[in-house]
Amino acid sequence: MKQELQIVGFDFSGLGNEMFYSYNPANQVKNEYSFFKATSDEVNRAVEKAAAAFKVYRKISGVEKAVFLEAIAEELINAGDELISVCSSETGLPPARIEGERMRTVNQLRMFANLLKEGSWVDARIDTAISDRTPLPKPDLRFMQIALGPVVVFGASNFPLAFSVAGGDTASAFAAGCPVIVKAHSAHPATSAISGKAIQTAARKTHMPDGIFSLLYGDGSKIGMQLVKHPLVKAVGFTGSFNAGKALFDAAVSRPEPIPVYAEMGSTNPVFILPDAMKERGREIAAAYAGSVVLGVGQFCTNPGMLLYQSIDDQFKQSLKTAFEQTTGGVMLAPNILNAYNDGLKHHLAIEGVEPLAVSKLTTGNDQSTAVPVLFAADSKVLVDNPALSEEIFGPTSIAISVTSKIEMLKIAENLTGHLTATVHGTDEELPEYIELIDILEQKAGRVVINGFPTGVEVCSSMVHGGPFPSTTDSKTTSVGTAAIYRFTRPVCYQNLNDSMLPPELKNKNTLNIFRLINGDRTKNDIF
Repeated sequence: MKQELQIVGFDFSGLGNEMFYSYNPANQVKNEYSFFKATSDEVNRAVEKAAAAFKVYRKISGVEKAVFLEAIAEELINAGDELISVCSSETGLPPARIEGERMRTVNQLRMFANLLKEGSWVDARIDTAISDRTPLPKPDLRFMQIALGPVVVFGASNFPLAFSVAGGDTASAFAAGCPVIVKAHSAHPATSAISGKAIQTAARKTHMPDGIFSLLYGDGSKIGMQLVKHPLVKAVGFTGSFNAGKALFDAAVSRPEPIPVYAEMGSTNPVFILPDAMKERGREIAAAYAGSVVLGVGQFCTNPGMLLYQSIDDQFKQSLKTAFEQTTGGVMLAPNILNAYNDGLKHHLAIEGVEPLAVSKLTTGNDQSTAVPVLFAADSKVLVDNPALSEEIFGPTSIAISVTSKIEMLKIAENLTGHLTATVHGTDEELPEYIELIDILEQKAGRVVINGFPTGVEVCSSMVHGGPFPSTTDSKTTSVGTAAIYRFTRPVCYQNLNDSMLPPELKNKNTLNIFRLINGDRTKNDIF
């Protein structure tokens, strides 16, 4: 048995006496790794170290931060096959999926490194003084984004690399200038340990301050809450269930000094099929929809959980049934996640008017570890009478809702809560006729997809992975893409500060060669 310790800055710590183990959900056995849960003292020490590191880290250049992020990427690659095999054993995910996720994580880190090296992300704005303006002189005003302070990140179960210890929340917080304390997800602690050591090694190699990173194991309800309530913590990143995310949010906003919680808490990601598209390519849409629902055993944030279509004839419904019967289930990330999935299926089956339209005929395996894909069907009246049908069941299931008219489809769209994505399939001719639907959906989702499917989140500057409540706690932000950096910054304005005392981004001479807004013009020019 391998005993893993808390990572507290550059130290390892094992003060606890409450133990848990890494678990293999496919084989339903313990792995060879054991962990002590963090003590209150270890939590406090990690936060105090982060606060001390912040005073140093926030002042170093963007280029130095970029070197640190690139070093983390390199260390994740250096972790080699061990990271892949350990992660697979803890999650039930295939090695190829994990290898792809590692490269996504590496690319995220490098994307933020490039952002820092270019430097214009700080949004520098300068309005120079006009001393002879009447009736009052105009002061010299200079604006930029600066880091918030220590950030707590909660690892996500469904992306053990890309949304976990070294994932997008951590990368964007580091890029912003914030030290990070990660609460490891208990479903993949050994994977977290390998990733955590990679970050620690990278921090040492690039001469970052002690405390720039810590990794703690334990219960979210205990050490997670202690972290969120600690007065030195300034922001929180979370991906997980609604109940856990909302509890963290409530704790954070009830502090004497409230702090932001950027929680992604689930989404049904509705898909709307317009009549002409259904007539032209209904079978193709049905097959692609079934594949999107069960991708990753339905354990992505963006798997579509509800489809709406006009019941012109039964052919499309039959195509959905046929396609879904040919899907394959698999091992879910943890036993409690599988149990919640099966409970969700039972809830739907208990509602009058909901029928199990299709069940996978290809899924085989142990019922105690394998999720079987199920497609439900109901008409719009059942949905209206049972709005809980539009809530996410995390796993390879969805519900197809038939509507009788365009008006009915628009009414359902208007009554949706917030989602990460919303999708519309239509022909070039009919999409303009449904512009009202697009107008509604842009108020309901962070990403509107046309003639595609929401699974597959491109990591790039224009991506929005967020949405109105309850999909997230802050619809103004994204957790994917370079704009994610602004979750962990705030603007500051310097009035009449001497040039020699200004940050390099705001000095008269633009030594960083970044774009700045000077007296209303976007330019790289110096100020004379």
